[in-house]
Amino acid sequence: MALLQNTPLLLALFSILFAQFIKVPIHFVLTKKVNWSLLTSTGGMPSSHSAAVTSLATAVGFETGLSSPTFAVAAMFAGIVMYDASGVRYQAGQHAAALNQIRDDLHVFFKEISRWPDKSQEEKHEELKTLLGHKPSEVLSGAVTGILIAIIYYNFIG
Repeated sequence: MALLQNTPLLLALFSILFAQFIKVPIHFVLTKKVNWSLLTSTGGMPSSHSAAVTSLATAVGFETGLSSPTFAVAAMFAGIVMYDASGVRYQAGQHAAALNQIRDDLHVFFKEISRWPDKSQEEKHEELKTLLGHKPSEVLSGAVTGILIAIIYYNFIG
């Protein structure tokens, strides 16, 4: 099957899995707590999105050359994804954190002035997801991870 022989695609997928897996031990080293939910979460160190797109672009560069239009497309794609991860998605996470705090504060306020309904009638709201994007250091570490994975593969394995 040709799809399973597409080295850039396989390296990008491996980079995602590697970056997601490595989040758990990094978090443990920093906090001394094991958090297995990081395996499937967005955000955190390193960025698996950045690892995937830089691994893909690096692999395409090895396969087609750095002057090829295909590499140009892959490199631009990587840049846009990483910019989005550290910009728009990061800010959306910050907004979600602020909205969650406002909702909590309003809950306390209305409860204190006795206008809040009984707990039996109280609506349950799911917290908005706050870990959506990445800090620049997380994007950079993901980018370096992806590039190194591709370089190691092409220079030592492939």
